[in-house]
Amino acid sequence: MPMNARDIEKMIKDAIPDATVTIRDLAGDGDHYAAEIVAESFRGKSRVQQHQMVYQALQGNMGGELHALALQTSAPK
Repeated sequence: MPMNARDIEKMIKDAIPDATVTIRDLAGDGDHYAAEIVAESFRGKSRVQQHQMVYQALQGNMGGELHALALQTSAPK
């Protein structure tokens, strides 16, 4: 069963409370999403570390219920 965008956003915000999250369904199938996440807690971290934080927030759902998630992460400007 695919995850819905609201559930993905909630999981990310629960783990990264200062995050601003924008989710787009890329294929209309509830299985392929793009997420833009801006969070002060990303400041000073590499892109890999930022993505690891997001994957950790998804609690193992990546590759299972959530098939594909294109990530764009950054600290606020």
